[in-house]
Amino acid sequence: MKILALCTGNPERLAGRSYKTGIFKHAVNGAVMIDAQGLVGDAICNRKHHGGVDQAVYVEGSLTLDWWAQQLGRPYEPGTFGENMVISDLDNRDAAVGDRFSSGDLVLEVTSCRIPCATFAARMADPKFVKRYTDATRPGIYCRVIRGGIAEAGMPVEHQPFPGERVMMPEVMETFGRRLSEADRARYLAAPIHYKLRAKLEMQR
Repeated sequence: MKILALCTGNPERLAGRSYKTGIFKHAVNGAVMIDAQGLVGDAICNRKHHGGVDQAVYVEGSLTLDWWAQQLGRPYEPGTFGENMVISDLDNRDAAVGDRFSSGDLVLEVTSCRIPCATFAARMADPKFVKRYTDATRPGIYCRVIRGGIAEAGMPVEHQPFPGERVMMPEVMETFGRRLSEADRARYLAAPIHYKLRAKLEMQR
């Protein structure tokens, strides 16, 4: 595996919307510093729902993006989904909470999956895209930064699976907002899951 692209964006206004968003991201040339809050210089406009330490870096796998290119019927440009990093030879469905991606000094840890929203649908100019993305069960991957560092396209990436019971990205998407069985809730809480999901699961006790 290797980093195929690093993507950042500036605040931009969606057509027909009153607010600005950082979802319009484009591949950058050269090295990028990544710290606990994500890619330095990347715009995060709505910090209530985006960014933060447990979704500092949004990752997409190239195998998943190749699949989407076929579904969309056009080439996929890095950053189209608002991702920060594209990793080669990765299928999003193979990532689990607690998995780590290491590249140089940088270490990322998977916390949760991307849940599509109305802004995403507007970005794709398709009001039905939230359902389409959800039905595909190939969600993007949110990561926290365990150790920051400088990264750039072409750097090798090591995928280290979580050593405990695995909570896969499609499962997180399919169970989002639902009440879990005691066994599944314990399995989720045993993994280093996103702090917001952890709080919701702990309230189910």
